[in-house]
Amino acid sequence: MKKILLSCGSGIATSTVVNNKVSKILDEKGFKGKYQITQCSIADAVKKSEGYDFVISTTVEPAGLKCPYVSGVCFLTGVNTKPSIDKIVELMEK
Repeated sequence: MKKILLSCGSGIATSTVVNNKVSKILDEKGFKGKYQITQCSIADAVKKSEGYDFVISTTVEPAGLKCPYVSGVCFLTGVNTKPSIDKIVELMEK
């Protein structure tokens, strides 16, 4: 079970939108039931990151993360999603 931390400014609005999109992508790629997504604010991401396999964030990468970072901005804009999807799939397969 992969633990994914999904962060945005407040941990509520944009992270919920990205959570829905990422969950759909992961399910379609065959990872249904193999991940758990937790939402948080970017302010909490650094201290929480130690217990997670990777972070997807709609903000710039904060300093001090203890796990890999994936930009989630593309899931809001719908532009250039392939690099982030490829990185997420790669991290899921590790």
